[in-house]
Amino acid sequence: MNLKGKVALVTGGGSGIGTAIAERFVAEGAKVCITGRRKEMLEKVAKSLPSGSVAICPGDVSKEEDVKRMVDTTVKFGGKLNVLVNNAAINHPAPIVELDPKKWQEVIGVNLTGPYLLMKAAIPHMLKEGGGSIINIASLGGMRCLPSMPAYCSSKAGLIMLTQQAALEYGRNNIRCNAVCPGGVKTDMTKKDFGQFGEMLGIDPDTFINQIAVEIPMHRFADSSEMGGLCSYLASDDSSFMTGAVITIDGGTAIVDVVGASITAALRRGGIVD
Repeated sequence: MNLKGKVALVTGGGSGIGTAIAERFVAEGAKVCITGRRKEMLEKVAKSLPSGSVAICPGDVSKEEDVKRMVDTTVKFGGKLNVLVNNAAINHPAPIVELDPKKWQEVIGVNLTGPYLLMKAAIPHMLKEGGGSIINIASLGGMRCLPSMPAYCSSKAGLIMLTQQAALEYGRNNIRCNAVCPGGVKTDMTKKDFGQFGEMLGIDPDTFINQIAVEIPMHRFADSSEMGGLCSYLASDDSSFMTGAVITIDGGTAIVDVVGASITAALRRGGIVD
């Protein structure tokens, strides 16, 4: 149990990758506070895990008052804060010209400003403990462009730089900060985003995802649970000399231009782009 005695805060813990990380952390002995905007989802996750292992704190990571409450709830629950996982994220797919500025601001607010606010609130508690680990869930989309995802890709690219900035500034305080960059993961958010492309093409989301997966070296998308092991390692003392790293976990997608090319090809087949 590599995380025994540690207390973690996981944002976006009510579904997908966030839930998988929380489950793995609890299995490794940590106490975890999960946050999200949907209280009922958080309660469902908490009930599925051992009693006393999970606290919940509904809220919006883009709002400073909610962030303070999240951190305070975690510290009250576990007595300290050792690990922060910035996982909460949203996306509003649309080309730049068609993207509503309010939607742009919303994506940047959750995906980039949120992690900044949480780090700002959490780091003082880590300093009191003599160190800590921050894990920012970025994306392969933060390392390359994806069609019709300017806000999402920009926010994740910014999160990678914010990760490295924190690693630079707080390494001397034994606070480590690393970025995890998943490729395709089977989550509700993925189905929703690709579902929009599928609707334009008359293809259901699962079929569209399968078309993309064929080009991935491992020929599949990941299950959310496959993100937990890497995050557990980064949260543990086993990664004590690791900071500022940008780690892809993508089934080999980064070695080929899979997703962008597949989406563009599909849109061309549908006559939606030239």
